[in-house]
Amino acid sequence: MDKMHRYLRVCGIPVLLFYVISLTVLTQSGFTVIEILRDTPQTTGQSSFLGFLSNIGVWFWVSAAAISLARAFSFEPDGDDAIRRLLILVGGFSLVLAADDFFLIHDRYIAEGIVVPIYAIFLWRLLSKHRQTIFRIDGFAFIAAGSMLAMSVAVDAVQEVIGIPYSVNQMVEEGFKFLGAATWLYFCFEAAAVRVRQAVMPTETPLDPIPAPLAQPGE
Repeated sequence: MDKMHRYLRVCGIPVLLFYVISLTVLTQSGFTVIEILRDTPQTTGQSSFLGFLSNIGVWFWVSAAAISLARAFSFEPDGDDAIRRLLILVGGFSLVLAADDFFLIHDRYIAEGIVVPIYAIFLWRLLSKHRQTIFRIDGFAFIAAGSMLAMSVAVDAVQEVIGIPYSVNQMVEEGFKFLGAATWLYFCFEAAAVRVRQAVMPTETPLDPIPAPLAQPGE
């Protein structure tokens, strides 16, 4: 009985409410029920592979969020709080990127000049405040992911200046974004698995705990 109540409270009722509210709001906004419920290729009659790589990129963001947040909220009571906090931050950021990529938020609703700097500041602050934890896990993967995503933005910014064909520009830009998303997923997996791996592989070199700050004189 307790499990049923937990299911209804955590999953069943919230999801049903989301479904009903979404249908209500979108139909009131002018969409038909079929347009809301059917997949875009079914509605348009286009191939199911339309936007294939872009859709896989969204899967990367969603997978990174799911792995990070699931691990963060299943941490042992005596687990590493530094890693748990990092997992919550990267998981939440991954959800934001997934929503942005899926709904084309920075392309259609909020100017890229506003969204991208916010993302860059967040990543910089994340690296500054959690540098020790990040480099204990895999600093190279974190920096590689950020660098490739930055290169994607840079290519997009100079596409009209460099004068290359639009299709070539898109291949390069989206290629950097695709690799960046995959590398971000890799980092999130490494962060989520680090303690699990040590538990099942005792020979794995353990991560030393982050030392506490030294007490100042007079404290």
